[in-house]
Amino acid sequence: MRILLVEDDPALGLAVQDYLVRESYAVDWVQRLGAARACLPGDYVCVVLDLGLPDGDGLSLLPALRALPEPPAVLVLTARDRLSDRIRGLDAGADDYLVKPFDLPEVTARLRALARRRAGRRAPDIEIGRLRIDPARRVVLLDGTIVEMSAHEYSLLMALVEHPGNVLSRRQLEDAIYTMDEGAASNVIEVYVSRLRRKLGKDAIRTVRGYGYQWGCAGRIPDQDDDA
Repeated sequence: MRILLVEDDPALGLAVQDYLVRESYAVDWVQRLGAARACLPGDYVCVVLDLGLPDGDGLSLLPALRALPEPPAVLVLTARDRLSDRIRGLDAGADDYLVKPFDLPEVTARLRALARRRAGRRAPDIEIGRLRIDPARRVVLLDGTIVEMSAHEYSLLMALVEHPGNVLSRRQLEDAIYTMDEGAASNVIEVYVSRLRRKLGKDAIRTVRGYGYQWGCAGRIPDQDDDA
């Protein structure tokens, strides 16, 4: 899952970024509103947004986020703790509001809830046929047996299963697992897809020639398909 973190405090921003990366998120961290706007659209699932930024109020970013074709969920992290501030933030379009200081595990729990709501899921676990994923523990089970995965393999799997029926391009999948500062090798997605097929079955992921990849248990795909 790709996250945009907008936080001007260097120590706090680094702490949040490091924690989310350890939790298998791809995190782009910026410290100014202008830099945040330059990141859009970015295919972000969630935006973690501070309000008191050097170049303006974080809430002023919300109209640009809501105008995106697939708006990300927005979690406000701020020191503004008055009831009127929380009401203003939520009424302005934020999906959740968390006051500083906060515990990092709560941040990830709220991000999982926002991602679940954005994907239209109610249950915390994802169950697709023989596959079950526990996002809270980042555990993948096939027929009840744990499947060991690297952080990037897990992120790629989540990108596919959270977009059922969609064909995702290689660029979209790269954006889901790498930050702006990370360089992806030209064939890295193919490598990870091959690894996931070995672990989950060759039909788990479909190659759609000229388009990209699709979760194999999803619905109709374009006519030009290649399951090899």
